[in-house]
Amino acid sequence: MAGFTLDEVRARTLKERDSWWTVYMVDPIAVRLVRSIAGRTSITPNQLTVVALFLGLGAAVCFAFGYWQLLILGALLYYLCFLVDCMDGKLARLTGSETLFGAWMDYVSDRFRVLVCVVALMGGQYRETGHVAFVWLALAVVFLDMLRYLNALQVYKVRREMRSHLAAALERARATLSMLEPEGDDTGSATGRGGRTMSDGGEQAVLRHGIGVLEQILRSQNEREARNQRTAGKQPDLTLPKVDLHQEFRNRFPWYQRFWAALNARRIRTHLVGGIEFQMAVFVVAPIAAALIAPEAIGWITAFVGVLLLAFEIAIIYKLWLSTRDFFRVVDGIDGALRFSGPSDGAEEHGRDTDTDTDSQTTVR
Repeated sequence: MAGFTLDEVRARTLKERDSWWTVYMVDPIAVRLVRSIAGRTSITPNQLTVVALFLGLGAAVCFAFGYWQLLILGALLYYLCFLVDCMDGKLARLTGSETLFGAWMDYVSDRFRVLVCVVALMGGQYRETGHVAFVWLALAVVFLDMLRYLNALQVYKVRREMRSHLAAALERARATLSMLEPEGDDTGSATGRGGRTMSDGGEQAVLRHGIGVLEQILRSQNEREARNQRTAGKQPDLTLPKVDLHQEFRNRFPWYQRFWAALNARRIRTHLVGGIEFQMAVFVVAPIAAALIAPEAIGWITAFVGVLLLAFEIAIIYKLWLSTRDFFRVVDGIDGALRFSGPSDGAEEHGRDTDTDTDSQTTVR
């Protein structure tokens, strides 16, 4: 296999945005190791997933004994486990060997590793200290890890459904606009309808703006495309406002855009304490602190980071709620424009069908 340059590896494997721990503590090492593996060995991503799992089990064994020397060794093994776990995805993207089974393996091994390590770490400390608080701490860690995964899946599902409804509204707007085009317009002739001449460009301006808004929203879901998005569908003498699904959130928190831009320039996501940071705090930072300071450090660090994780999860839910309000505002506005601008004659039947379809499309409400 031909070798890859370091810039090629970065361009093809690094995510658009990632956790700050991954960006600063993992990626600088992982991209160099992936480059060496991809160019000189036949190691596969699935093999790396298995290696990461066994490193995690090794960390759990160290945690279970509870001695300070083994706590440090366990923390080191867990860091290496996470490093290799990041490498398998990068190697798959670099070599074009991503598979559904590989994604399943990665997900299951992650969940199993966290469960085994938390039982081993808290169980080892309970055996060493006799404090029942470590038992409750183990339950709390498992609960928080499960909560953030379930929340992430549901947020993704809702956002995907909103994108689907926006795409449907976009198609309805395009179809209606094609029937409103004046005679001789390429779009109107292509539909075979010929269109109808309007007294002014007001109706077209409404629909063109609606199409532009929907296209912009759909493009914004992909951050790589969002950098190249452009304003479309505006009349030359008409300035129309920019609308997106985070408008209400931006209005309530005007500082957020500057905060987002500063982090985005460094590839860091605004979700500063997520699952990765939580795991690293519990299984890397806390064991080292317990070994160097006191066993109680595990409890304090885990509780502190757990509260931060909950706060950021609540912020995600709140932002999603505001996005759904913007979503219905945009879709209802476009549907209202479609009904207002509906073509006459035979097209009215199409308009009634569109209204019916709209009602069924907005069941997400």
